[in-house]
Amino acid sequence: MKVIQNTIWFVCQYAGSKYHGMGYRPYYLAKELVRCGYDVYVISSSFTHQYTMLPDIKGFLTHEIIDGINYIWVKVPKYKGSKSVGRALSMIFFMLNLFRMKIKSVPKPHTIVVSSPSPFPILSAQRWARKTHAQLIFEVRDIWPLTLIELGRFGKRNPFIVFMQWFENYAYKKSDYVVSVLPLAENHMTAHGLTKERFAYIPNGIQVEGLGKNEALNEDYLLRIPQNRFIVGYAGAVGIANALDSLIDAAELLTEYEEISILIVGNGGEEERLKKKAEHLKNVVFLEAVPKSQVGAILKHFDVCYIGLKNVPLFRFGVSPNKLFDYMRAGKPVVYAINSGNDPVKDAECGLSVDAENPSAIADAIIKLYDMVPEERNRLGNNGKEYVVAHHSYTRLAQKYIELFTQKGNFTRATS
Repeated sequence: MKVIQNTIWFVCQYAGSKYHGMGYRPYYLAKELVRCGYDVYVISSSFTHQYTMLPDIKGFLTHEIIDGINYIWVKVPKYKGSKSVGRALSMIFFMLNLFRMKIKSVPKPHTIVVSSPSPFPILSAQRWARKTHAQLIFEVRDIWPLTLIELGRFGKRNPFIVFMQWFENYAYKKSDYVVSVLPLAENHMTAHGLTKERFAYIPNGIQVEGLGKNEALNEDYLLRIPQNRFIVGYAGAVGIANALDSLIDAAELLTEYEEISILIVGNGGEEERLKKKAEHLKNVVFLEAVPKSQVGAILKHFDVCYIGLKNVPLFRFGVSPNKLFDYMRAGKPVVYAINSGNDPVKDAECGLSVDAENPSAIADAIIKLYDMVPEERNRLGNNGKEYVVAHHSYTRLAQKYIELFTQKGNFTRATS
């Protein structure tokens, strides 16, 4: 059967949509590709811990069209928690069920993109690519299993890690291109079988369409936001990696500044522990997460945005945090407490960069921004907005993908 030149398959177990919740990258990239004339099929799973609304599935595979994008939901078992055994089993089920999928029911692809963190779908995707003569691209958002080793404290000889490592190496060897959102990941990948000419950096992005238009917060939620305060806000997952202990410790150092409040917006595994840690602090407020459509509305109430990560070697490959780009899109100055191989805040001149997990340095940066005249903070915020629109719009990122789609990619990857 003839390969349709503008058909793209995007295989990602954690691909959501603006209706279902994270992850958003496949959805927004697919929307841009549809606008450019591509027929896009997103192959995702029926359940992840990140969804806010589960897809309505009927049977083993469910086809649905969302905003012009063809979604194929693959049924997997539900699980509890991001670190559960059930999540690992869900990855295995997704991989196995892909082998059951009859590709004759879907237009043959010109290109198949497999997006991590789980590398397992690469096996069926490589098989499909060989049968249909399609280009194969492996997209790395988190380097697994290295992330589990360096951040999750799994041993290198753990059977699951060894199993996953084989798949990562296989992906680097078999793909026409390997795309990463991490700018400095190339050396790690070439050490595991990738050749340099097949590496491409395409970072995370933002949706520029509707810039400045946000769904309003409800009145009850608004009343819980500190009033008449200089708000230093965090909006995102409340997890171990996000180094929110350091922000709370910084809040303790700021108690004499009665005008400054720390606002943490989000949910996650560390939420209850952090609330207990901060219960004696009057300048720390927690609010539950808001839908993606309301993120811009909550950011309007921030004077300064905080982003931090644990001080671990993993981030030597660089970072590309979605929440940072949301902050920049909102035109807010940023306190960037991450030790990483790159520094987008410094590049954009949109805030202050300090050492990761250093409460004193975080507090000093907050005071410095608080003491600035509003015009100077606005200048920093505008710098960030201009930078992120220029470099991280999904329109621009889709064009970078199209450049790969139109290249042959016949380098040194194995084909069997």
